[in-house]
Amino acid sequence: MTQPYRSHAEATAEMFRRDPDFAADYLDSLLADGDQADLMLALRHMADAFGGVPKIAEQAQLNPTTLYRTLSRAGNPELRSLSAILGAMGLRIAIQPVGKPAVTA
Repeated sequence: MTQPYRSHAEATAEMFRRDPDFAADYLDSLLADGDQADLMLALRHMADAFGGVPKIAEQAQLNPTTLYRTLSRAGNPELRSLSAILGAMGLRIAIQPVGKPAVTA
């Protein structure tokens, strides 16, 4: 029997899986806003969308238990771990100019 509804997490995971460009844009906007808790939650949904935390941990060569903690709302991944996690999802970190630098030489 089919459920008459999907959870927000299921719908979000499906959107990320179906549209990697949307996933990249979503993460980029979270990085721009600087809300780390929301970023960790989004990465957790993305991990679910791309095979689950155990699969992402294996592809990123990370410990699954550590990855669960890293992707918690209080998680604080190292740059190396974040790059590995994103790489396992087919994404990468990119730097873009946002305007003039605050300090000039």
